Amino acid sequence: MQLSFPHLAPILLLIGSNLFMTFAWYGHLKFPGTALWVAVMISWGIAFFEYWLAVPANRIGYGTYSAAALKTIQEVISLTVFAGFAVLVLGEKLTWNHGIGFGLIGLGAFFIFKGPLR
Repeated sequence: MQLSFPHLAPILLLIGSNLFMTFAWYGHLKFPGTALWVAVMISWGIAFFEYWLAVPANRIGYGTYSAAALKTIQEVISLTVFAGFAVLVLGEKLTWNHGIGFGLIGLGAFFIFKGPLR
């Protein structure tokens, strides 16, 4: 498959969208002393920009990819971005359990893109 604009744009937009969303959902964990309402409002503000990338990604990608394929791409990107964030920003360690769990999700993604079994 040759990657053209409708193939590549949704993936790039979803990467950007997931970077914003990961910071919106988990960035506040670095600041436990911040009032909860402040963390929610800041997270909400960050998530606003996530939508400006996620919605166009799905609009551009639908037709080239099925809705299930777009969601699968988003989930794989989300896990990849989150794993990097957990290690690099939160200082957490990934274990074999994480790797196995992510691998099983990757196996699920394989079956989504494989198409119907015959």
